[in-house]
Amino acid sequence: MAQKITAIKGMNDILPPHSAHWEWLEGQVREVMSRFAYRNIRTPIVEPTGLFVRSLGEVTDVVEKEMYSFEDRLNGEALTLRPENTAGVVRAVVEHNLLYEGGKRLYYMGPMFRHERPQRGRYRQFHQIGAEALGFSGAHVDAELILLAHSLWQALGVRDVRLEINSLGQPEERKAHREALIRHFEAHQELLDEDGQRRLYSNPLRILDTKNPAMKDVVESAPRLLDFLGEASLQAFETLQQILRAHDVAYTINPRLVRGLDYYNLTVFEFITDSLGAQGTICAGGRYDGLIEQVGGKPAPGVGWAMGVERVLELLKEQDLLPAAPVPDAYAVIPDMQSLPVAMQALQQLRQAGLAVQMHATPTGEMGSFKSQFKKADASGARFALVFGADELAEGCVTIKQLRDGAGEQSKKPLAELAQWANSLQSQD
Repeated sequence: MAQKITAIKGMNDILPPHSAHWEWLEGQVREVMSRFAYRNIRTPIVEPTGLFVRSLGEVTDVVEKEMYSFEDRLNGEALTLRPENTAGVVRAVVEHNLLYEGGKRLYYMGPMFRHERPQRGRYRQFHQIGAEALGFSGAHVDAELILLAHSLWQALGVRDVRLEINSLGQPEERKAHREALIRHFEAHQELLDEDGQRRLYSNPLRILDTKNPAMKDVVESAPRLLDFLGEASLQAFETLQQILRAHDVAYTINPRLVRGLDYYNLTVFEFITDSLGAQGTICAGGRYDGLIEQVGGKPAPGVGWAMGVERVLELLKEQDLLPAAPVPDAYAVIPDMQSLPVAMQALQQLRQAGLAVQMHATPTGEMGSFKSQFKKADASGARFALVFGADELAEGCVTIKQLRDGAGEQSKKPLAELAQWANSLQSQD
């Protein structure tokens, strides 16, 4: 026997019935996106490595440690499995000149890849749902993106998710803050861990995002970016807050919220839960007004967010909000091969009428006993068994037997009038 091949560590199969939860969540997302007039975009999983180096920043953890990058054996091109999708969406918008006729509201769903230690809610192949508004300035569009995510939590029934916001200001404001940060951390350099030492001069803002508890005091005492913001940045931040308050969206200002990617400016935000331990951020994003120009387009603003699908599903499971797995409306019990042609024709008619019908089958190809078939019918979760026995077919009928409510009750229905009684088998919530 050949050696069994298994999936790569941290890259998981999504199997029934759990895959039905993914489909349900994606359906809820599509509905909410449609109400906000966001349209779907689908970009390649593989992009040029330079796209992420240029957009995310050379000294970010993603680029330095986590990207799956390789050389194309045919032409030597440097390629990367996408670690996030904002850069890919922006690349597509620039490449296809999508902003020629004005701004675009877009959303995506799909797998991303980062080489990190797998743990609950954090995998090497993980999935994100994201929303991007490109070509629009103003804090009101930032607020729209936050309201979009908030509406999704409401549609899903999610509880106990808190919103944290901050402003990163504009580049010149961050530059002044950066210089003050370096002076602060230089004065306490002995308290910095290895990552902090490495980032001191390359990306000191990322030191504020440390998860090392030993650095908590030195980070808490560091200069705050909010204190370096000019009038326009402060006004944009205040406008955002006014809109959130007007819509009864609770939030807190977290002056240490910086996000892990270099392309953000002005608004940044995170939706956080305490139900998932250390992996509490389930949705995050912000404004990235310089990114379109960075990847070769004409200067244009942008703002967006990404949501971790695995984490949201974990949260829905924790809060008992996932729907029951779908089951067939009916299960066909077919006693012998001679009954199969008539039975299959009837099943096709029922399916065309909108019913979910499962046909009995076995590994050997034999139909099996009535007892074994009814056992399978019951295990399927179907509400009805359809019995295509010799006596029934001789009468041109099928026996319909209740498997749930009123279990054991049965009646006969004429196959010639199938279209008239088909909807009586429709499962009810």
